[in-house]
Amino acid sequence: MSKGLSQGGLYGITDSTLLPDTRLLEAVEAALRGGMRLLQYRDKSANATLRLKQAQALLSLCRDYHCQLLINDDVSLCQRIGADGVHLGQQDTKLTEARSLLGQQAIIGITCHASLELAQQALADGADYLAFGAFFPSSTKPLASPAPLSILQQAQPLGLPLVAIGGITLERAPTVLQAGAQWLAVVGDLFSAPSAALIQARAQAYQHLFSAAPAAPSVLP
Repeated sequence: MSKGLSQGGLYGITDSTLLPDTRLLEAVEAALRGGMRLLQYRDKSANATLRLKQAQALLSLCRDYHCQLLINDDVSLCQRIGADGVHLGQQDTKLTEARSLLGQQAIIGITCHASLELAQQALADGADYLAFGAFFPSSTKPLASPAPLSILQQAQPLGLPLVAIGGITLERAPTVLQAGAQWLAVVGDLFSAPSAALIQARAQAYQHLFSAAPAAPSVLP
């Protein structure tokens, strides 16, 4: 079940350092205007009240722009606001537990680093997409282990949409798409732009890659 993930596109991830509360909604809406198709709300620092407020506001924005909203790890927050699903790390809530709580309609993606074995387990557990990386040095996660682009081709036979993360930039993106990624997960190269207009332009440039470049090998019918 692709749940709308087969089309691929720009997958933005929020960062509380780059996007404090005063800037979050403006920046995200700019990316949405630029065509961002998937958003992950990730904030490990905010208190529960602020996280709820931000997540609700982001969901409203995403609904306006027909973008799906995922919550990083927090299954209860996802349930509370009615978000589209969650993204899980290997040390987060177990995928099977999240699926039991959220149901089959929820999108559940999982970080697989550079491991085909983790990806195979995620497939068996019912993941909707597989995220690999970091492919390049990342300021968001500077200690992340490097992943070779070849892991994307190795994961193609698993039949799930593939997300590439870690140091993705507009210059590097075509190479990553050619390697087999359907989604580009971007933090800094999108949300570090100093103005809403530049964020929108950058999002548009990313989305243009999906329509202008030759399609990456598809694993979906």
